[in-house]
Amino acid sequence: MTGVPASAAGGAGAQPVAGGAGAKQGSGPGGKLGAVAVNQASLWNIANILTMVRLALVPGFVLLMVQAGGFDPAWRAWAWAAFAVAMITDIFDGHLARTYNLVTDFGKIADPIADKAIMGAALLCLSALGDLPWWVTGVILFRELGITVMRFWVIRHGVIPASRGGKVKTLAQGTATGMYVLALTGPLATLRFWVMALAVVLTVLTGLDYVRQAVVLRRQGLAAERAAAESAR
Repeated sequence: MTGVPASAAGGAGAQPVAGGAGAKQGSGPGGKLGAVAVNQASLWNIANILTMVRLALVPGFVLLMVQAGGFDPAWRAWAWAAFAVAMITDIFDGHLARTYNLVTDFGKIADPIADKAIMGAALLCLSALGDLPWWVTGVILFRELGITVMRFWVIRHGVIPASRGGKVKTLAQGTATGMYVLALTGPLATLRFWVMALAVVLTVLTGLDYVRQAVVLRRQGLAAERAAAESAR
């Protein structure tokens, strides 16, 4: 969800730059080198930097989780803070990328990796410490990794957009996981169980919906390719 404008990413949006002000400055080798320099500099935009920060937080979060055997409330609170910052940066980098057209190929790849890295690290740590059943971690990670693979499987036919259910699922996962990271007791510990149960249900349902969308998108894409091949004959 992060990146630079398409014109800077070398995609379709690069054409207006080549034919606009950039072309007036020179269409020779110097102009091309200048465009490359712009492309390279534009990678370091605020949205991409937030994504990199989220990636850097993953090892720090793991270290905080395993301090003092992994059960010290103070260390768990610090781990929760790192997890919360990672979740917040996910919201902001996506918003910034969409608002200011900061979409790059790097962002498209790094953003989902960062999301799954911090969530996967949290779930694995919680299961390793015995706070969360392994089957819950398995269901969530299988769904997240499976959907990522599926997106790449159909990417030449189109992009599967994030659904409203998927966004609610992400919110439920983040909330539930964050509650498990904290050393909660009493009613709050009971509440986090039900929030995680809701997250698991949404994870499965939205995963099945993505599978349906992928199958439909691939069928439509193959049909369009066959039609184009027939018309070209």
